[in-house]
Amino acid sequence: MDWGEAAFSFFLAWFSEHGITVALILVGALVLHYIGGFFIHRAIRNVVREGDGSPASEEKREDTLIQVVDGVVHVLIWVVATMMVLSELGVAIGPLLAAAGIAGVAVGFGGQYLIRDVITGLFILLENQYRVGDVVCFDGTCGSVEHISLRMTTLRDLDGTVHHVPHGEVKKVSNLTKGFARVNMVIGVSYDADIEQVTRVVNEVGEAMAQDPAWSDDIISPPKFLRIDNFGDSSVDIRVLGDTQPSKQWDVAGEYRKRLKVAFDKEGIEIPFPQRVLHQTKR
Repeated sequence: MDWGEAAFSFFLAWFSEHGITVALILVGALVLHYIGGFFIHRAIRNVVREGDGSPASEEKREDTLIQVVDGVVHVLIWVVATMMVLSELGVAIGPLLAAAGIAGVAVGFGGQYLIRDVITGLFILLENQYRVGDVVCFDGTCGSVEHISLRMTTLRDLDGTVHHVPHGEVKKVSNLTKGFARVNMVIGVSYDADIEQVTRVVNEVGEAMAQDPAWSDDIISPPKFLRIDNFGDSSVDIRVLGDTQPSKQWDVAGEYRKRLKVAFDKEGIEIPFPQRVLHQTKR
């Protein structure tokens, strides 16, 4: 018998004794991986109920919980499968578990920040502070939430920059897209402008936009005149407020500014720019 036949015989004997079991363990882990993901998806969709009555908000929260729970369950499945394979291959996993426990204690002294991140992440999920797809600000770092794990949140800002923020480092969370959003702008008009005319034009533009089929679904209450906010150096500043669907405030505000500029030009209402008056004394 040459070395090829010997190797084949050894492999055949090993496969018949251990290989089939290892293959079954791996296949079982794959099946659990996909079936577990399916049941997690269905269970969370059926169990989670949103408090603010918004279907979009409910879907965001469900997607976030599915992402986190699915990741944790899949890690557990493959850790258990790996231990079973090692045991089948003759590796004593008892000492490995003991060594892992000792290493865990050693790492635990320096892992207080990791524990803080995980605990904070649990409260973020339980309290539904924000979801995947929300636009949030963490102490000045703002962006759209792309991913949430138990340890950190991943944001992407308008420049495309990705920010990885550990949960334990966050002191304040500002959610810009939960429940509803608001168009809140200050517009300066000339001191010569008729405020009653300005009020009428501002409200008419908001009402027309709210009735436009292209924008009606995004607007909850149309932008309208609220008050005179300030007497500036070269303008009378008026405040305009309106409510929109979550994350639609920027689109609505941009379109409203464009329409308002056209309406002001048509009505002869001036939007002044800063001016400085110089007085020259006679000598």
